[in-house]
Amino acid sequence: MDGLLYGKANMSANNAKMDDLAVVEKIANARTTLKREIGKIIIGQEDVIEHLLISLFSRGHVLLVGVPGLAKTLLIRTLSDALDLSFNRIQFTPDLMPSDITGTEIIEENRSTGKKEFRFIRGPLFSQVVLADEVNRTPPKTQAALLQAMQEHEVSAAGETISLEEPFFVLATQNPIEQEGTYPLPEAQLDRFMFNILVEYPTLEQEIEIVENTTSGSPETLQKFMSGAEIIELQNLVRRVPVARNVVEYAVKLVRQTRADQTDAPKFIKDWVRWGAGPRAGQYLILGAKAKAVMDGRPTPEVEDVRAITLPVLRHRLVRTFRAEADGVDTDAIIKELLKQSPTAK
Repeated sequence: MDGLLYGKANMSANNAKMDDLAVVEKIANARTTLKREIGKIIIGQEDVIEHLLISLFSRGHVLLVGVPGLAKTLLIRTLSDALDLSFNRIQFTPDLMPSDITGTEIIEENRSTGKKEFRFIRGPLFSQVVLADEVNRTPPKTQAALLQAMQEHEVSAAGETISLEEPFFVLATQNPIEQEGTYPLPEAQLDRFMFNILVEYPTLEQEIEIVENTTSGSPETLQKFMSGAEIIELQNLVRRVPVARNVVEYAVKLVRQTRADQTDAPKFIKDWVRWGAGPRAGQYLILGAKAKAVMDGRPTPEVEDVRAITLPVLRHRLVRTFRAEADGVDTDAIIKELLKQSPTAK
């Protein structure tokens, strides 16, 4: 009898493993299809698209930073069009109030009783994909309204807590120039974003293709590819992906080396970094490495997967010293030097 139970348990484990391997293949196929659909509208930006998909499958949120005209908003809109998810765009402005994004109560008359009652009207935050456009142009009070939604996937309004529909994905944009009249995001808010992605200028060939495509012909139509339930299934798989202990140790040691108060922190970190990354950075490094491995069709991540996403994970989590600012050293240069000097996992 014990042997029979063991055999059934073993068979069940094997079936679960086979199911997971099938989903791994499904994610790899989803990545190819999504990139193809997005590529109908967006020229270039392969790394940006790759990081967006990693964040989506990791249940993370993304901050896109780039000068105007680089199609940040169009890229997010195109991603939402390729997915069968609800979408809302919020244009953040200095006069935007928290209730403008979470929702507000109104008084209306109940036709059956004749009495006046409060009714909660849901704001644009109640959507599966939310574009927070120019998020640094609104006051901290409104920025904070986004905080609970991003972390807890719920909103407190009208005296109750309302859960947001899953999957819930926030993509915010920020303009690195024209900082006059803006409200820099506090570190607590920045830490909620899994990735800080820099959107660079296109190459000459890409820019020529962009101009040709956008000044002639009719726009491409995108095929809806993936439902919310399928995305949740893939997100759950990413959480189940096994990771070798040495890969986790590498990620954690990398994060700890960004803290100037650590005895083993490199000298350039002590000179250039005032505050290093917290434990959430290590969590996102491992989750992102898992998602990247699965998207590549591999069952488990390696150290190189961690290194590949270190820049967007750490970029917004390091606070530079005055010396670094005076020396003209940005966070990307610090992270690249850290990767250069960091020991590889054994």
